[in-house]
Amino acid sequence: MEDAKKMLQISYDALDEKKADDITVIDIHDVSTIADYYVITNGENANHVQALVENVQEKMFKAGYACRSLEGYKAANWVLMDYGDIVVNVFSREDRRWFDLERIWRDGKIVEREELDK
Repeated sequence: MEDAKKMLQISYDALDEKKADDITVIDIHDVSTIADYYVITNGENANHVQALVENVQEKMFKAGYACRSLEGYKAANWVLMDYGDIVVNVFSREDRRWFDLERIWRDGKIVEREELDK
């Protein structure tokens, strides 16, 4: 779980650096085996979504973490980056509202920004 927290911090900072909208982190390790954390955010438009994804990939790669799977980059409506212990979801604003992953993962625990720095 310690490695997951490092990945979480790196991905959060990469998204924040590029001005991602409303970054939400959900701790799902007690409710799912697919990952420890789900990160959900959105961009302003397709170019912004792609810039967010590219920044996460670059920062994670530099830290030694490989993306296991990347889905949706070209369309840039919903890009999913699977890093094993964390899954980063970058949406267009409309698709984020439509899919509402926060509702789907409501059994998880919302992680506040301040908790990431601990």
